[in-house]
Amino acid sequence: MEITIQELNSLEKDSYQIIDIRSDIEISHGAIPGAIHAKAADIAKDERIDIHKKLVVCCSRGRVSVDVAEELCEQGYDAVSLSGGYISWLLTQMEAEKKKEQEQDGTFAEDVEQSLRKKFRKNIWCRFTKAVRQYELVKEGDRIAVCISGGKDSMLMAKLFQELKHHNKFDFEVKFLVMDPGYSPANRQVIEENARRLNIPIQIFESDIFDSVYHVEKSPCYLCARMRRGHLYSYARELGCNKIALGHHYDDVIETILMGMLYGAQVQTMMPKLHSTNFEGMELIRPLYLVREDDIKAWRDYNGLHFIQCACKFTDTCTTCNNEENRSKRVEIKELIRTLKQKNPFVEGNIFKSVENVNLDTVVAYKQKGVRHHFLDQYDE
Repeated sequence: MEITIQELNSLEKDSYQIIDIRSDIEISHGAIPGAIHAKAADIAKDERIDIHKKLVVCCSRGRVSVDVAEELCEQGYDAVSLSGGYISWLLTQMEAEKKKEQEQDGTFAEDVEQSLRKKFRKNIWCRFTKAVRQYELVKEGDRIAVCISGGKDSMLMAKLFQELKHHNKFDFEVKFLVMDPGYSPANRQVIEENARRLNIPIQIFESDIFDSVYHVEKSPCYLCARMRRGHLYSYARELGCNKIALGHHYDDVIETILMGMLYGAQVQTMMPKLHSTNFEGMELIRPLYLVREDDIKAWRDYNGLHFIQCACKFTDTCTTCNNEENRSKRVEIKELIRTLKQKNPFVEGNIFKSVENVNLDTVVAYKQKGVRHHFLDQYDE
């Protein structure tokens, strides 16, 4: 019921179709070229799928896809699971690219840097530097820990900081920090290989966060994220850093605004920078604050880069990540914004600007520094 990457490569390309059953968010970070993205339950009725071809089902690590392939075989399809899943394909692809780079005398990272200076100068580099200036994210004497998760956003942020160092008008230092909270060997290898290819000198430190949250039933991903941030603050401070940089982008900001309104009954946003409440003297900054996700994807694809969305070794079996009933609210918000944009092309910009144009005279109540204020408090004054 399984097929390896090597066996797949030996087949005629017209004899099979790769069916990628991963989530939209995972696929946004990287996918096998030519693969058809479909939910497992929809494969049999998807008009894009040729039932006369071998169907190669692909998930993240080749676990969920085994059951899906077996079910398709029971329905009469010629279906197999891709052994090792997308991660296995990615590692094979990286090995081939490594050999190619060696033949080209190691110019890949330079080409990526050149793409930021030219092709993506307007949409990525200029928006990055605008955020740095507008929100005063980088100041003289800063020691910044650029936190790399292994995804497209944080890897791009690392390259942008390297470029900023080349053009800096004042002195500041940058450390490229990767926390391993219990990655599988394959996931860690993907992160290390991408860092090598992009010439990013990462520092890796380890923790046992994944093991700590594995048996937590309620919101394990939320708890994991909170614990990871605390560990990043702590290790960054040990390195003498006063700031940590995270790779949240423009789309994350507008999605957070809507999520707060629709699911949290509150108006709030993801701030471009924050003082840490638990680590005195430390700050969190978001230098990709004005960069669009589609532009990040375009940069990734232009340079032939492949990343992973979640390096968690439990992703394939995590009910929070994969249970359709508990589907990510962020995915729902993305779909809502996409629908609204069809009628109003300015809707994204309007959402972003809405939290910059709050009129307190028309707000019934608000909180400031933990204190609740109500319009009746001063209504008769």
